[in-house]
Amino acid sequence: MATASPVNEFELSPVKFSRLTRRGIILGLSLPQVIALAIAVAVFVASLYAGGPAALYTSPVWGTALALTGAGIGGRKLVEWVPITLHWVLRSFLGQTRYRRRIAKPRPAGTLALPGDAAPLRQYEDLETGAVMVHDPHAQTLTVLVEVTHPSFILLDPGEQERRVHAWGRVLSTACRSTRIARLQVLERTVPDSGQGLAQWWAEQGTDDDSWVARTYRELIDRAGPTGERHISTISLSLDMRAANRPIRAAGGGVRGAAVVLRQEMDTLTTALRTADLKPTAWYTPGQLAIILRSAYDPAIAATLERSGNIGKDLAAAGPVAVEETWDRLRSDSAHHVVLWISEWPRALVYPGFLAPLLLSSRIRRAFTLLCDPIRSDQAARDIRKKKTGYISDAAQRQKVGQIEDAQQTAEYQDVLQQEADLTSGHGVLRYTGLLAISAPTSEELETAVAAIEQAAIQASCETRRLVGQQAQAFVAAALPLCRGI
Repeated sequence: MATASPVNEFELSPVKFSRLTRRGIILGLSLPQVIALAIAVAVFVASLYAGGPAALYTSPVWGTALALTGAGIGGRKLVEWVPITLHWVLRSFLGQTRYRRRIAKPRPAGTLALPGDAAPLRQYEDLETGAVMVHDPHAQTLTVLVEVTHPSFILLDPGEQERRVHAWGRVLSTACRSTRIARLQVLERTVPDSGQGLAQWWAEQGTDDDSWVARTYRELIDRAGPTGERHISTISLSLDMRAANRPIRAAGGGVRGAAVVLRQEMDTLTTALRTADLKPTAWYTPGQLAIILRSAYDPAIAATLERSGNIGKDLAAAGPVAVEETWDRLRSDSAHHVVLWISEWPRALVYPGFLAPLLLSSRIRRAFTLLCDPIRSDQAARDIRKKKTGYISDAAQRQKVGQIEDAQQTAEYQDVLQQEADLTSGHGVLRYTGLLAISAPTSEELETAVAAIEQAAIQASCETRRLVGQQAQAFVAAALPLCRGI
């Protein structure tokens, strides 16, 4: 959650993001570290009571436990890598890192043709709105998405930018006040321009009389159109069917009743977006979602699908043909992919357009996803009180053992106090997760694109980490508008 500094109403207000908390259970140690340290102490003390060279014989055990507790790599302690590595080894042994579509074997009716933990997702077409709703039977959510158009933010004057920032804040507050929304996903992605817009303009405005000028225009449109790129922004809304159980039963129950409740949230979100001067299109149909899914896994076919009418709009067959997951990357039909996690948002005061270096990076196919999980006011208040109690007790414990209080712990405590003040003032609390999915035709081009995105993140005052051992799941969360978590 961000805090704003009071400035003139005609100037942009800088904002400050809360830091990623690093407070552990005791003395800054996380639960895995405490367990590893307890094992080391227990084995060492038992060996001392046993006497003789027992301490030397057991040194590999307690020494390894101590190393797992204190040593770190890649921003994590070694003990925190243990579950990630074991899970990856298990998935590799079970063959879950490879996916091949079985063309001859039909899938269950209504399911999406996606790999991994997204395989159980089902589609439901709402007859009243024509929108496609994606049902997750395990998480008990129902998701719908809409495309949003808007003027270029960085080209607006500061006063208009400030007004739009506050209007967007009201949209998020609307989501927080509803106790039935599980998650909002804002997805901004770059896609190759198929040249359809130029071709349509020429068909409507041009004079195709087969003259030399007309032929030159046609050739220019055919060559220049597909070389550009477009930015598409979508907002996905996910209904928590458990939280909305009562109104769903009143509407008839099941997915059909959930669709009735979700339509109410859709109307509310559409009204809020229009109030914020954002122009939502019609809610996505199954054919439009199918093109997004196919284009994410097979970028080479994206421009062709956009210009080919009804081809590729079968949602039941829109998934990838083959997926190969490795430790730190993913390969699908026609592209290699890497997913980065924004591990740290700007720690200093920044202006609302701070993500411009990331979002305006050209000639790189990437998808930027912001997952927003609304937290109920009562739950947020309990979490803040728990954090305050934890920080105060940790400070007292450190004072007893003579450990010095560092600036990081003090800054995190001040963030908690600011969150409490904002919650008391009536603002909503959301938990943000930022993900970046970068795609390229070859492995070499992918590494070049990842390096460019990492530099752009540095310019945006953000820190990024490459996710490992979970690239397939992360790609679904980052590149597909399905409100999937990680």
